[in-house]
Amino acid sequence: MSDAVFVYGSLRSEFDNRYAVELRSAADWVGRATVMGSIFRVGRYPGYRAEPAGLVRGEVWRLREPERTLAMLDEYEGSRYRRVLAPTSIPGVEAWIYAYADEVEAGQRIESGDFLVS
Repeated sequence: MSDAVFVYGSLRSEFDNRYAVELRSAADWVGRATVMGSIFRVGRYPGYRAEPAGLVRGEVWRLREPERTLAMLDEYEGSRYRRVLAPTSIPGVEAWIYAYADEVEAGQRIESGDFLVS
């Protein structure tokens, strides 16, 4: 089991919602990174998909208590997201990422790959 998580949306360090704050208190900053794939606007949030090809920009955090913190993040993400492992641009770091499980519309793709720039 990986002890790292890649966040690309409302869990990034620029956000102050309850879950982003909890993540920062339960993890150590590894760095900014990218993951292969694309993100789409799904309501007010982004949703990650492994296809089509592209780069998703975000952050990697190393979890101090992975099981506890991932359970909390699973609750936050809900049933429309599933947790999958993905290699990051940081050498040797594979991290959990929340992939959007429902259908997405091609026109909702965030071309920059960065939720903060969309």
